[in-house]
Amino acid sequence: MALLYRCYHFILKCIVILIGVPNPKLHRGNNALQDALHALKLPKQSHVLVVTDHTLIKLSEVTKLLNIIKQQQLEPFIFCDVNPNPTIDNVEQGYSNYVHNHCCAIIAVGGGSVIDCAKLIGAKTVRPNKSIADFKGLFKILKRLPPNIAIPTTAGTGAETTVAAVVNDSKAQKKYAATDFSLVPQHAVLLPKLTASLPKHLTATTAIDALTHAIEALLSINCLRFSKERALQACDLIFSYLPAAYQNGEDLHAREQLLLASFYAGQAFTRTSVGYVHAISHQLSANYGTAHGLSNAVLLLPVLRWYGTRIDNTLALIARECRLTSLDYPIARQAEDLLCHIEGLLTEMHIQTTFSELRYEDIDVLAKSALKEAHPDYPVPHFMNLQECRGILTSVSATA
Repeated sequence: MALLYRCYHFILKCIVILIGVPNPKLHRGNNALQDALHALKLPKQSHVLVVTDHTLIKLSEVTKLLNIIKQQQLEPFIFCDVNPNPTIDNVEQGYSNYVHNHCCAIIAVGGGSVIDCAKLIGAKTVRPNKSIADFKGLFKILKRLPPNIAIPTTAGTGAETTVAAVVNDSKAQKKYAATDFSLVPQHAVLLPKLTASLPKHLTATTAIDALTHAIEALLSINCLRFSKERALQACDLIFSYLPAAYQNGEDLHAREQLLLASFYAGQAFTRTSVGYVHAISHQLSANYGTAHGLSNAVLLLPVLRWYGTRIDNTLALIARECRLTSLDYPIARQAEDLLCHIEGLLTEMHIQTTFSELRYEDIDVLAKSALKEAHPDYPVPHFMNLQECRGILTSVSATA
């Protein structure tokens, strides 16, 4: 079975090499949104669907964005019924709004949940005869989405540059991903002011989400040069600027660097996929509504420590590139320095180490679901068995 998985991973690697993954056009600076809107080349008075959530729509910074859209002689229609873990119903409602208001473009303003929802709304507009569930898996859309812009309000998911969109099937209590090159947003706009009001806890967990993307990209056996470079850049930016952004939310330079780190990490993992941290994390979000960034932050160290010495070379590389160790130390010591630094960072930011919602009686089902998600889709460096997955879940359960 392992050999079959590796053959599948090799095919995925060849697809990335031969076809390539599109990159969004990145817009930064004071006129970033205006530049992105001009690039869409929409006729005057065009209707655009602005996808956001109930919390963000109340912020003055989002109101300013809506005014910029109007100043460009475009008519925004707001859809803000997006859950923290977007559901199939959210996507269907957004699609209905798009059609009802005769929209021709989509602008997502929000975290990964909002951007993923907007991606799937776009997919539904070009594949109206398919159900949202039909998009599950690889390359089920294969059609260019309407003109679109992604504006992240958290520095974590990297959804503004990825090929995937995750959605919850509330009835089946499943969380699954649609993956297609067409889901990469056409334009990404990074506005640090939008992240300045993030509470400390969300600043921390979303950044650790991006760090998880970068580390799992580096651990992937499909990690090529571009992904390696981007992932290492992301790690360096997060270790360098997360403490400053955590301590002072108004530090816009630190905020912008974290947004850039999230973008780079997204570019990395969208070419390599993720690993067991995400596979397990998705089950917690689907079954308990646990915030994705938080679940990744709690699971990151247990999974990395489970790999043991098998990933020392990669962890040591990160430690050296991020100046977290001495070049004179042996590889094992450098790897341990990285793990200790991550542990210290999580402690400094008061990240919990267990889940109170994780029930012992659920662990077996969750472990099986996690491995079903990971195998064969995630090109991990070493395969985890059911007993090992149960062990990790048990270690992070407050009730086990």
